[in-house]
Amino acid sequence: MALYRNVIDLIGDTPTVDISSLSPNPAVQIYAKLEGQNPGGSVKDRAAKYMIEAAERDGSLQPGATIIESSSGNTGIALAMISRIKGYTLKVVLPENVSIERRQALEVWGTEIIPSPASEGSNGAMVRAKQLAAEHPDWYFPYQYGNDANPRAHYESTGPEILRDVPDITHFVAGLGTAGTLMGVGTYLKEQKPDVQVWAIEPPAGEMVDGLKNFDEGFVPPVFIDWKGYDLLDRKMIVRPRESIEWTRRLTEVGVFAGISSGAIAAGAAKCAAAIDEGVVVMIVADGGWKYLSTGAWTDDIDKVEARAKGTIYF
Repeated sequence: MALYRNVIDLIGDTPTVDISSLSPNPAVQIYAKLEGQNPGGSVKDRAAKYMIEAAERDGSLQPGATIIESSSGNTGIALAMISRIKGYTLKVVLPENVSIERRQALEVWGTEIIPSPASEGSNGAMVRAKQLAAEHPDWYFPYQYGNDANPRAHYESTGPEILRDVPDITHFVAGLGTAGTLMGVGTYLKEQKPDVQVWAIEPPAGEMVDGLKNFDEGFVPPVFIDWKGYDLLDRKMIVRPRESIEWTRRLTEVGVFAGISSGAIAAGAAKCAAAIDEGVVVMIVADGGWKYLSTGAWTDDIDKVEARAKGTIYF
């Protein structure tokens, strides 16, 4: 067994598992890349590591400094873990309607939580973090939505891992959030295999699927523009909240305990498989399911879970 210098070195090189038994088309294989196996529990470990290390290299992050970021999801947890190891102080602007697991995970790593109004969601938290960063120029503000190190992490690590493990990939499916995973992996795959299709999953406008965004609602992450997202994507698919919950449950049929955004991506991967004649689909499982237990997503009546999700941010 390998010996690692510290937990940060465990980030990346996550396993990929065959979940083709969930494919509606026997001529299409589906593989799931299990990003919940990262030490912080999600795909965001990669971006957090890259953003912090890039800032250390260029001098914008000094030893013992304070980091400010907004998050309603896994980026905050990843930054909290790395900050604790490296000795930084982390402040996270967090919408007041996040799940209890989300708040507790940040507190485990000693993060200071700055609440923002629930009605403003993750975009409101982002605006508040920008304001605080402007008021405190000595703080480091990664700004994950506009930080090139976010997609760069996936261009240099996630993408090469996928092509190494599944060289016959024909389609890559991931969710639209900060767009870092889609931009980085998609760019790498298309450079190496131009025929690979990149499909994005998004919720309908006005509806919430945890961890995902519909860009038609007004905010398009700068990294999506900078990495030529409109040219890169071959297709966008709508997945509704109920489908996300249904497929989060279906993933347990193959032993994958994943978060609700991963259910949305699995629903999209199944739609992709149904739409093509044959191929090999690789989907991202963004995180594990432990932060979602309070939603009752696996145990409660699905109508109740769907209704509850409208009032609480679980990702």
